[in-house]
Amino acid sequence: MRQHQERFFTSHDGHELFYRYWPAETGTPRGAVVLMHRGHEHSGRMAHLVDELDMPNFAFFAWDQRGLGRSRSSTGPALSMSVSIRDTQSFHEHLSEAHGIPPEETAIVAQSMAAVIASAWVLDYAPGLRCMALASPAFSVKLYVPFALPLIRLGRALRGEFFVNSYVKANLLSHDPERRKRFVEDPLIARPIASTALLELDEMGRRVVENAPSILTPTLLLMSGSDVVVRHEPQHRFYETLGAVDKERIFIPGAYHDTLGERNRADTVRACREFILARFHEPIVRPCVLDADRRGYSRMVQDRISRPLSPWSPQGLYWRTQRGLMRFGARFSEGLRIGVATGFDSGTSLDYVYRNTPSGTNAFGVFIDRVGYHNAIGWRGIRQRKIHMEALLRLALRRAAEDGLPVTVLDVAAGHGRYVLDTLKDSAVQPESVLLRDFNGQNVKAGQQLIRERGLEGVIRFEQGDAFDKESLSALAPKRAIGIVSGLFELFPENGPVRTALEGLAQALLPGGYLLVTNQATHPQQEYIARVLQSHIEGRPWVMRCRSQEEMNQLLDVSGFVPILRRVDQWGIFSVTLARRKT
Repeated sequence: MRQHQERFFTSHDGHELFYRYWPAETGTPRGAVVLMHRGHEHSGRMAHLVDELDMPNFAFFAWDQRGLGRSRSSTGPALSMSVSIRDTQSFHEHLSEAHGIPPEETAIVAQSMAAVIASAWVLDYAPGLRCMALASPAFSVKLYVPFALPLIRLGRALRGEFFVNSYVKANLLSHDPERRKRFVEDPLIARPIASTALLELDEMGRRVVENAPSILTPTLLLMSGSDVVVRHEPQHRFYETLGAVDKERIFIPGAYHDTLGERNRADTVRACREFILARFHEPIVRPCVLDADRRGYSRMVQDRISRPLSPWSPQGLYWRTQRGLMRFGARFSEGLRIGVATGFDSGTSLDYVYRNTPSGTNAFGVFIDRVGYHNAIGWRGIRQRKIHMEALLRLALRRAAEDGLPVTVLDVAAGHGRYVLDTLKDSAVQPESVLLRDFNGQNVKAGQQLIRERGLEGVIRFEQGDAFDKESLSALAPKRAIGIVSGLFELFPENGPVRTALEGLAQALLPGGYLLVTNQATHPQQEYIARVLQSHIEGRPWVMRCRSQEEMNQLLDVSGFVPILRRVDQWGIFSVTLARRKT
């Protein structure tokens, strides 16, 4: 039996989480396998797979999810699935830094809830993982109580966070009597699950299944035939729409939910081993998605939501009603008024969203502004994007100073420039100079006013410029250490202009300089926005195409950048990527 070491890693918010580490038996590991346990359990419940997979030249890792196992005491109960995704990213950053194992040399084996977390992490961060094996992913849990999820939402709204005890008994998980016995007796297994985590699991499962075409990681899907815990249909739909060219689905008749802990699991484990080893015996090949703006899933969605509807069809009537309600609300709500006047995607609208101060002509208008406008999930994502942008900009300022680069900043689509100004206010490292640019003259004037109000005229300059003018960007002198393009590419479905802008930015930055770039990978209100809201361009419908993180990675790569860090909001909508110009 392989012996393990017990260690801790520090996650993104400073909490220490416990993990087990089995070094490779052959010295330098061929790669790594990360084992991710199901909900309620802990890493020790996956430990048997280290020997059963029989891969002596691979290092194995397994960590206790936040609030579970030996990660329970330091963190308290696990309240959020989105935090678990950040924990997953933090763990793989730890693997790279502490063990020298990047995601490209890593395979994941994950069960149940962890399989949802793993696939959501791959969707949100596009880490370049070698492959993953997902056993009975909990994309949709069978709760058996009528209207269970609405009742949980209502309960949380009325009394705040509360916990739900799992109905899953040992005899519903496995036919293995010894594994059942250990499940009952194990003091590290937690029965309760937070209401927030349960609701987020449902939302995350649906999001992953809906966006499975964006996942390109080679994937093995293991499905238990007699699973009474989770539903099969979403698993099938996930597999059938999965964007990975290299994928395999295995249906195991009679197996219970604990797929990799079943009594007769030898064939299942062997299939898992063979799938992983086959991926490591082949060179890494990712499908090219640089043409996703012309063909593929995201273009298909864009075409569907932009297709004209008969005004008297049920759908046409519904969206006409929504547009009428929006115009009515604009008479009272300041946010809606600004959106109608300047476009909901304008710099003025964005600045109003950042300020997050509800306003209107009367109390009714303020209510609409607070509940119907500022609280919209897209605007919440925008504000979280600002927080991530500011954090990564401060990091880029510090790294540029440490690298001996002149601490100079260029923002090519700054809007009013508010997030840059807010960042500099609190940054320990202050730039020598900042050049803000925007195509819209009104944004330039508003930004110059903000600069004057803060007394920063000597450091920050704001001028009009086109982010898609490659020659103009290339001609900027001196070259800067840090470039920013925020909230721009999300507005342009075509990849040609995006690539042109990125290539121009590469020429405007010093070798080894840093680039911060935002992206919108998914959006739960994509059709609502297209059917109801208008853009800044002549009042046209605001039709967006979501760009997968893998697509953004490839655009950065061909334009001369290497992504090094990424932050994603808790809804998986917006990301901020810190990339470095290739030398």
